[in-house]
Amino acid sequence: MPTHDLPHDFAPSNRRDFPGRRWLLVALRSLHLVGVVLVGSALLTGHDEYRRGAAALMLATGLGLYGIEVWSKPRHAVELAGLFIPLKLLGVAAMIVLPQFAAGLFWLLLIASSVVSHAPAHFRHLRAGRDH
Repeated sequence: MPTHDLPHDFAPSNRRDFPGRRWLLVALRSLHLVGVVLVGSALLTGHDEYRRGAAALMLATGLGLYGIEVWSKPRHAVELAGLFIPLKLLGVAAMIVLPQFAAGLFWLLLIASSVVSHAPAHFRHLRAGRDH
């Protein structure tokens, strides 16, 4: 099978790697989800005292996840899924500094993230500036 016919993540030399990368991503993603749950909980219950800290956790872990992903696979930065991440991070930062918009931003980011994450691979991996 030619390498261009292999599924996206299985092409040879598709990623740079380092020992423990996968487990670091698992830990960061798990902490990121803790932040998502805590922000959602704060917004739904009105207990706003930990919303900012939880959003900061989402922002920090999101930056870490994105940095590792772009380092591992630089072309991710020009694919639709990769281009979407900085927008999500800006939205999370806006939830911290513009608390009056936090609820709307949270639900928008949650739904948009789900759509982009679970869209077909050919959509997620569209590359900017490239005709298909």
